[in-house]
Amino acid sequence: MAVAFTFPGQGSQAVGMGKDLADAFPEARRVFEEVDEALGEKLSKLIWEGPEETLTLTANAQPALMAVSLAALKALEARGFSLKDRVSYVAGHSLGEYSALAAAGFVSVADAARLLRIRGNAMQAAVPAGEGAMAAIIGLEQADVEAACSQAAQGSVCQIANDNGGGQLVISGAKAAVEMAAKLCTEKGAKRALMLQVSAPFHSALMAPAAEIMREALAGVAKTAPAVPVVSNVTVTPSSDPDEIARRLVEQVTGRVRWRETVEWFGGNGVATLYEVGAGKVLSGLARRINRDIATAAIGTSAEVETALAALG
Repeated sequence: MAVAFTFPGQGSQAVGMGKDLADAFPEARRVFEEVDEALGEKLSKLIWEGPEETLTLTANAQPALMAVSLAALKALEARGFSLKDRVSYVAGHSLGEYSALAAAGFVSVADAARLLRIRGNAMQAAVPAGEGAMAAIIGLEQADVEAACSQAAQGSVCQIANDNGGGQLVISGAKAAVEMAAKLCTEKGAKRALMLQVSAPFHSALMAPAAEIMREALAGVAKTAPAVPVVSNVTVTPSSDPDEIARRLVEQVTGRVRWRETVEWFGGNGVATLYEVGAGKVLSGLARRINRDIATAAIGTSAEVETALAALG
């Protein structure tokens, strides 16, 4: 049965993540050194020592999470593991798509770090602070959430940003519209409608300026066909064509992260085990709620690397 590797997105970061990998595997430590060199700063020091509020900033969290994911992969490869030979598909949640692509050789680790720093800064700058918002809607049908967004938008922006599965949808857009949509969702019977503590309305049409910046940034880096097909956030189809992948990454800035459908796609295409490569276990939890027939496991510590190696052979 097939194996897929998934790579976490923003929200999975924690001070100290990846330190155990760097201490146990020189190849993992080298990833952090590459990222530090690419960015011209000691991001590794921030990752391992904090402060948490600085690590959580979008421009830091995005390359930091990618670094941990790639460190975990390099630890596996140091012990003889081959992504190309053992893994059928890769995918990542939002910024995690860049981690997945770097893992599969689409871009170098250094270029992935630089792209994610650009992406983080561009997303932060696209909308003035306080003008955008996001909210998590729990326990309401997608059609009802879309109707609430449409009713609340009234000429501004309010849309579904993430379909995370397990009855969790995240909406994004102009602050007043998102607040109104959250209220409407509660009235329609949502179990919870929770305003999120985020710095910008990610994955909404308000991110259009950031999408243009990413179009230029992606045009300027060397791209190679990935060794393993990458399932896109925005289309939920695998691709190995570099130009098509770059277009999808641009679309992803303003488009919906279709994670529920991604896990369902894995299940329909023979995937029996999903490994979450990097920090935290958010994607593993989502996958269990979406498809209980798919086994999940994390690879984010040296002990988990050993366990995965034993299972993967």
